[in-house]
Amino acid sequence: MSVIKTEGKERPDTPCVAVCSTTFDDVCRGCGRTVAEVAEWVFMTDEQKDVVWTRILAEGYPRRNT
Repeated sequence: MSVIKTEGKERPDTPCVAVCSTTFDDVCRGCGRTVAEVAEWVFMTDEQKDVVWTRILAEGYPRRNT
């Protein structure tokens, strides 16, 4: 897995934890991203990814045990 360093922080290049589930809504219960964010992730700039990372970390994601 690649590691990205932004704003002095190291984190994986993606929040995916291979616990994909959007059964009940449009938010993955594993990583906390929306369906649109998952689909667009590889096209996002580092700044856009930072916004998503900030939100999902504040919400308690990513979660391995959901």
